[in-house]
Amino acid sequence: MKGKVWERLDFVARIMIPILVSLWLVVVSVLPLHMPEVSFVVPVLALMAVYYWGLHRADLLPAPAIFVIGFLQDILSGGPLGIHTLTFLAVYGICVSQRRFFYGKSFFVVWWGFMVVTGGALTLEWALISVFLEQLVSLRSIFFKYLLTIALYPAVAWLFARMQRTLPVVQ
Repeated sequence: MKGKVWERLDFVARIMIPILVSLWLVVVSVLPLHMPEVSFVVPVLALMAVYYWGLHRADLLPAPAIFVIGFLQDILSGGPLGIHTLTFLAVYGICVSQRRFFYGKSFFVVWWGFMVVTGGALTLEWALISVFLEQLVSLRSIFFKYLLTIALYPAVAWLFARMQRTLPVVQ
């Protein structure tokens, strides 16, 4: 009987990896860096998780979890509520709808897709923040956030791929 309990706990822990890692990335992305001019240019780590898991294992990172991740990002970042939630859900919807296209493609095609989706997501985020603040926000910080996010994606995707190997098949 003990073996069954531990096997079940191990199974549950493994299927929670994408959600827990995504939540951890939200927390990491809002940690204060205490560096002038750098605090506004941080990569959108949670967006990387939403994109990767949306393409590869959407069953382990469902839309309600994306909502919670986006809402937590909004709360911890101090921005207007709903902006990251909407952005992450839009990215997730795109990923889930385009899974067949990206399935079996090389990493560079998937990375190119990430560049396009991230560009659209950050443009949406910029537009929503500009509407909320009733003034155009500088595109400079968004541009550098975009560059940093797409530059870090290969390393983060490599880590996600290693994690994915340990995940069980859910039926």
